[in-house]
Amino acid sequence: MSKRWLRVAACQICTDEDIEKNTCEIVDRLRVCAREQVDVVAFHEGILYGYCNRPDFWSHLDQGRIEKAEQRIVQACRETGVAAVVGSTHLKDGQRYNSLLVIDRDGEVQGRYGKIHLAGEHWCVPAQHLPIYHLCGVPCCFLICHDIRYPELVRLPAAAGAKVCFFCSCESSVTAEHKLSAYRAMPISRATENGIYVVMSNAPADISDINRTGSSHGESKIIHPDGNVMVEAGMFSNEILIRNLDLHQASGNIALRAVHDETRLREWMRAGVKLVNRAGA
Repeated sequence: MSKRWLRVAACQICTDEDIEKNTCEIVDRLRVCAREQVDVVAFHEGILYGYCNRPDFWSHLDQGRIEKAEQRIVQACRETGVAAVVGSTHLKDGQRYNSLLVIDRDGEVQGRYGKIHLAGEHWCVPAQHLPIYHLCGVPCCFLICHDIRYPELVRLPAAAGAKVCFFCSCESSVTAEHKLSAYRAMPISRATENGIYVVMSNAPADISDINRTGSSHGESKIIHPDGNVMVEAGMFSNEILIRNLDLHQASGNIALRAVHDETRLREWMRAGVKLVNRAGA
Protein backbone atom coordinates (compact mmCIF):
# COMPACT_ATOMS: atom_id res chain seq x y z
CA MET A 1 0.00 0.00 0.00
CA SER A 2 1.64 3.24 -1.18
CA LYS A 3 -0.93 5.76 0.15
CA ARG A 4 0.62 7.73 3.03
CA TRP A 5 -2.25 9.84 4.40
CA LEU A 6 -5.95 9.32 4.98
CA ARG A 7 -8.17 12.17 6.18
CA VAL A 8 -10.99 10.73 8.28
CA ALA A 9 -14.00 12.02 10.15
CA ALA A 10 -16.11 10.62 12.99
CA CYS A 11 -19.59 12.14 12.86
CA GLN A 12 -21.64 12.40 16.05
CA ILE A 13 -25.34 13.22 15.41
CA CYS A 14 -28.53 12.95 17.46
CA THR A 15 -31.14 11.00 15.42
CA ASP A 16 -34.53 9.37 15.94
CA GLU A 17 -36.80 6.93 14.09
CA ASP A 18 -37.41 9.30 11.16
CA ILE A 19 -35.45 7.55 8.40
CA GLU A 20 -35.93 10.29 5.83
CA LYS A 21 -34.84 13.07 8.22
CA ASN A 22 -31.82 11.06 9.30
CA THR A 23 -30.86 10.57 5.66
CA CYS A 24 -30.94 14.34 5.13
CA GLU A 25 -28.66 14.77 8.15
CA ILE A 26 -26.18 12.24 6.76
CA VAL A 27 -26.14 13.85 3.31
CA ASP A 28 -25.63 17.26 4.90
CA ARG A 29 -22.63 15.98 6.88
CA LEU A 30 -21.16 14.41 3.74
CA ARG A 31 -21.25 17.84 2.09
CA VAL A 32 -19.60 19.42 5.12
CA CYS A 33 -16.89 16.74 5.02
CA ALA A 34 -16.36 17.36 1.31
CA ARG A 35 -15.66 21.03 2.03
CA GLU A 36 -13.15 19.88 4.68
CA GLN A 37 -11.50 17.54 2.12
CA VAL A 38 -12.29 14.45 4.19
CA ASP A 39 -11.62 11.08 2.54
CA VAL A 40 -13.79 8.83 4.75
CA VAL A 41 -16.49 9.65 7.30
CA ALA A 42 -17.99 7.22 9.83
CA PHE A 43 -21.55 7.46 11.17
CA HIS A 44 -22.81 5.64 14.26
CA GLU A 45 -24.60 2.31 14.55
CA GLY A 46 -28.20 2.37 13.35
CA ILE A 47 -28.08 6.04 12.41
CA LEU A 48 -30.61 5.53 9.61
CA TYR A 49 -33.36 4.29 11.96
CA GLY A 50 -32.35 5.92 15.25
CA TYR A 51 -31.11 2.58 16.59
CA CYS A 52 -34.67 1.61 17.48
CA ASN A 53 -35.31 -1.74 19.19
CA ARG A 54 -39.11 -1.53 19.46
CA PRO A 55 -40.73 -4.73 18.12
CA ASP A 56 -43.58 -2.82 16.48
CA PHE A 57 -41.11 -0.63 14.59
CA TRP A 58 -39.50 -3.68 13.03
CA SER A 59 -42.75 -5.53 12.36
CA HIS A 60 -44.06 -2.54 10.37
CA LEU A 61 -40.84 -1.35 8.73
CA ASP A 62 -40.95 -1.02 4.96
CA GLN A 63 -37.45 -2.08 3.95
CA GLY A 64 -37.90 -0.04 0.81
CA ARG A 65 -37.49 3.10 2.93
CA ILE A 66 -34.07 1.89 4.08
CA GLU A 67 -33.06 0.97 0.54
CA LYS A 68 -34.16 4.36 -0.81
CA ALA A 69 -32.21 6.11 1.97
CA GLU A 70 -29.10 4.08 1.18
CA GLN A 71 -29.40 4.90 -2.52
CA ARG A 72 -29.53 8.60 -1.69
CA ILE A 73 -26.44 8.30 0.49
CA VAL A 74 -24.58 6.36 -2.21
CA GLN A 75 -25.42 9.13 -4.67
CA ALA A 76 -24.20 11.76 -2.19
CA CYS A 77 -20.89 9.90 -1.79
CA ARG A 78 -20.52 9.89 -5.57
CA GLU A 79 -21.32 13.61 -5.82
CA THR A 80 -19.12 14.73 -2.93
CA GLY A 81 -16.23 12.31 -3.44
CA VAL A 82 -16.37 11.28 0.22
CA ALA A 83 -16.41 7.63 1.30
CA ALA A 84 -18.77 6.66 4.12
CA VAL A 85 -19.42 3.97 6.73
CA VAL A 86 -23.11 4.19 7.66
CA GLY A 87 -25.10 2.39 10.36
CA SER A 88 -27.99 0.66 8.59
CA THR A 89 -29.87 -2.65 8.40
CA HIS A 90 -30.30 -5.12 5.57
CA LEU A 91 -32.05 -8.34 4.69
CA LYS A 92 -30.35 -11.39 3.21
CA ASP A 93 -31.97 -14.77 2.65
CA GLY A 94 -34.90 -13.67 4.78
CA GLN A 95 -32.71 -12.73 7.76
CA ARG A 96 -32.27 -9.20 9.09
CA TYR A 97 -28.87 -7.84 10.12
CA ASN A 98 -27.70 -4.83 12.10
CA SER A 99 -25.08 -3.64 9.65
CA LEU A 100 -22.76 -1.00 8.27
CA LEU A 101 -23.02 0.02 4.64
CA VAL A 102 -19.50 0.64 3.32
CA ILE A 103 -19.35 3.05 0.38
CA ASP A 104 -16.22 4.25 -1.42
CA ARG A 105 -15.77 7.84 -2.58
CA ASP A 106 -16.94 7.09 -6.12
CA GLY A 107 -20.25 5.76 -4.80
CA GLU A 108 -19.22 2.14 -5.26
CA VAL A 109 -20.63 -0.03 -2.46
CA GLN A 110 -17.76 -2.15 -1.17
CA GLY A 111 -20.03 -4.35 0.93
CA ARG A 112 -21.52 -4.63 4.40
CA TYR A 113 -20.29 -5.51 7.84
CA GLY A 114 -22.92 -7.15 10.02
CA LYS A 115 -22.80 -7.05 13.82
CA ILE A 116 -21.34 -10.36 15.00
CA HIS A 117 -21.97 -10.23 18.76
CA LEU A 118 -25.47 -8.95 19.47
CA ALA A 119 -26.38 -7.16 22.69
CA GLY A 120 -30.05 -7.76 23.26
CA GLU A 121 -31.32 -7.00 19.75
CA HIS A 122 -34.17 -9.42 19.07
CA TRP A 123 -34.94 -8.07 15.61
CA CYS A 124 -31.74 -9.26 13.91
CA VAL A 125 -29.40 -12.22 13.73
CA PRO A 126 -25.61 -12.33 14.26
CA ALA A 127 -23.50 -12.00 11.12
CA GLN A 128 -20.85 -14.53 10.13
CA HIS A 129 -18.70 -12.33 7.90
CA LEU A 130 -15.35 -10.76 8.92
CA PRO A 131 -14.33 -8.56 5.97
CA ILE A 132 -11.62 -6.15 4.98
CA TYR A 133 -12.75 -3.49 2.48
CA HIS A 134 -10.64 -0.86 0.76
CA LEU A 135 -11.78 2.75 1.21
CA CYS A 136 -9.82 5.31 -0.80
CA GLY A 137 -7.31 2.54 -1.41
CA VAL A 138 -6.77 1.78 2.29
CA PRO A 139 -7.60 -1.64 3.81
CA CYS A 140 -10.11 -1.18 6.63
CA CYS A 141 -11.97 -3.36 9.12
CA PHE A 142 -15.12 -2.70 11.12
CA LEU A 143 -16.89 -3.19 14.46
CA ILE A 144 -20.41 -2.47 15.67
CA CYS A 145 -20.94 -1.58 19.33
CA HIS A 146 -20.80 -4.77 21.45
CA ASP A 147 -18.24 -6.24 19.01
CA ILE A 148 -15.61 -4.02 20.68
CA ARG A 149 -15.55 -6.48 23.60
CA TYR A 150 -14.13 -9.24 21.37
CA PRO A 151 -10.49 -8.35 20.57
CA GLU A 152 -10.09 -11.03 17.92
CA LEU A 153 -12.47 -9.13 15.64
CA VAL A 154 -9.77 -6.49 15.28
CA ARG A 155 -6.64 -8.59 15.74
CA LEU A 156 -7.38 -10.97 12.88
CA PRO A 157 -8.11 -8.25 10.28
CA ALA A 158 -5.14 -6.22 11.54
CA ALA A 159 -2.88 -9.23 11.03
CA ALA A 160 -4.42 -9.60 7.57
CA GLY A 161 -3.45 -6.04 6.64
CA ALA A 162 -6.14 -3.64 7.90
CA LYS A 163 -4.76 -0.17 8.72
CA VAL A 164 -7.90 1.47 10.12
CA CYS A 165 -10.77 0.07 12.18
CA PHE A 166 -14.06 1.93 11.92
CA PHE A 167 -15.99 1.35 15.15
CA CYS A 168 -19.63 2.47 14.94
CA SER A 169 -21.73 2.27 18.09
CA CYS A 170 -24.81 3.32 20.00
CA GLU A 171 -23.82 2.29 23.49
CA SER A 172 -25.69 2.56 26.79
CA SER A 173 -26.82 5.99 27.95
CA VAL A 174 -24.74 8.38 30.00
CA THR A 175 -26.65 7.20 33.11
CA ALA A 176 -24.87 3.79 32.95
CA GLU A 177 -21.89 5.23 34.81
CA HIS A 178 -20.48 1.82 35.71
CA LYS A 179 -19.88 1.16 31.98
CA LEU A 180 -18.21 4.42 31.00
CA SER A 181 -14.65 3.49 31.98
CA ALA A 182 -14.82 0.29 29.95
CA TYR A 183 -16.38 2.13 27.02
CA ARG A 184 -13.39 4.47 26.99
CA ALA A 185 -10.75 1.77 27.52
CA MET A 186 -11.82 -0.79 24.93
CA PRO A 187 -11.38 1.17 21.68
CA ILE A 188 -8.06 2.51 22.96
CA SER A 189 -6.98 -1.05 23.71
CA ARG A 190 -8.02 -2.30 20.27
CA ALA A 191 -5.81 0.37 18.67
CA THR A 192 -2.68 -0.09 20.75
CA GLU A 193 -2.80 -3.89 21.07
CA ASN A 194 -2.83 -4.19 17.28
CA GLY A 195 -0.95 -1.15 16.02
CA ILE A 196 -3.78 0.31 13.91
CA TYR A 197 -5.98 3.41 13.95
CA VAL A 198 -9.47 3.27 15.45
CA VAL A 199 -12.10 5.75 14.27
CA MET A 200 -15.05 5.62 16.67
CA SER A 201 -18.44 7.17 15.94
CA ASN A 202 -20.94 6.93 18.80
CA ALA A 203 -24.38 8.51 19.21
CA PRO A 204 -24.44 11.48 21.59
CA ALA A 205 -26.55 11.81 24.70
CA ASP A 206 -29.77 13.80 24.33
CA ILE A 207 -29.72 16.57 26.93
CA SER A 208 -33.54 16.76 26.88
CA ASP A 209 -33.98 12.99 27.49
CA ILE A 210 -30.78 11.21 28.44
CA ASN A 211 -32.42 7.77 28.41
CA ARG A 212 -34.03 8.20 24.99
CA THR A 213 -33.73 5.22 22.64
CA GLY A 214 -31.15 5.93 19.99
CA SER A 215 -29.07 8.17 22.23
CA SER A 216 -25.87 7.15 23.99
CA HIS A 217 -23.02 8.94 25.77
CA GLY A 218 -21.13 10.49 22.87
CA GLU A 219 -17.34 10.67 23.25
CA SER A 220 -16.64 9.67 19.66
CA LYS A 221 -12.90 9.62 19.11
CA ILE A 222 -10.01 9.02 16.72
CA ILE A 223 -7.22 6.92 18.24
CA HIS A 224 -3.59 6.61 17.14
CA PRO A 225 -1.99 3.12 16.89
CA ASP A 226 0.08 3.97 19.98
CA GLY A 227 -3.16 4.26 22.00
CA ASN A 228 -3.24 8.04 22.32
CA VAL A 229 -6.57 9.73 21.64
CA MET A 230 -5.99 12.25 18.86
CA VAL A 231 -9.36 14.00 19.23
CA GLU A 232 -12.54 13.32 21.20
CA ALA A 233 -16.12 14.65 21.13
CA GLY A 234 -18.23 15.66 24.10
CA MET A 235 -21.08 13.64 25.56
CA PHE A 236 -23.98 15.79 24.32
CA SER A 237 -22.60 17.52 21.25
CA ASN A 238 -23.41 17.17 17.57
CA GLU A 239 -20.01 17.49 15.96
CA ILE A 240 -17.61 16.17 13.36
CA LEU A 241 -14.10 15.10 14.40
CA ILE A 242 -11.51 15.29 11.62
CA ARG A 243 -7.89 14.16 11.59
CA ASN A 244 -5.20 13.19 9.09
CA LEU A 245 -3.90 9.66 9.62
CA ASP A 246 -0.28 8.86 8.79
CA LEU A 247 -0.77 5.33 7.53
CA HIS A 248 2.92 4.53 7.94
CA GLN A 249 2.26 4.68 11.68
CA ALA A 250 -0.28 1.85 11.36
CA SER A 251 2.20 -0.99 11.13
CA GLY A 252 -0.03 -3.66 12.67
CA ASN A 253 3.17 -4.89 14.32
CA ILE A 254 1.59 -6.24 17.51
CA ALA A 255 -1.08 -8.17 15.61
CA LEU A 256 1.57 -9.56 13.28
CA ARG A 257 3.73 -10.71 16.18
CA ALA A 258 0.80 -12.79 17.43
CA VAL A 259 0.83 -14.57 14.07
CA HIS A 260 4.59 -14.88 13.53
CA ASP A 261 6.21 -15.29 16.97
CA GLU A 262 7.03 -18.87 17.88
CA THR A 263 4.42 -19.48 20.56
CA ARG A 264 1.88 -22.21 21.23
CA LEU A 265 -0.81 -19.96 19.76
CA ARG A 266 0.90 -19.26 16.44
CA GLU A 267 -0.85 -21.91 14.35
CA TRP A 268 -4.16 -21.10 15.98
CA MET A 269 -3.71 -17.42 15.10
CA ARG A 270 -2.73 -18.26 11.53
CA ALA A 271 -5.86 -20.35 11.15
CA GLY A 272 -7.88 -17.41 12.47
CA VAL A 273 -6.42 -14.99 9.92
CA LYS A 274 -7.69 -17.27 7.16
CA LEU A 275 -11.24 -16.52 8.34
CA VAL A 276 -10.86 -12.87 7.30
CA ASN A 277 -12.57 -12.25 3.99
CA ARG A 278 -10.23 -10.16 1.85
CA ALA A 279 -12.22 -10.64 -1.34
CA GLY A 280 -13.88 -7.26 -0.88
CA ALA A 281 -10.51 -5.65 -0.31
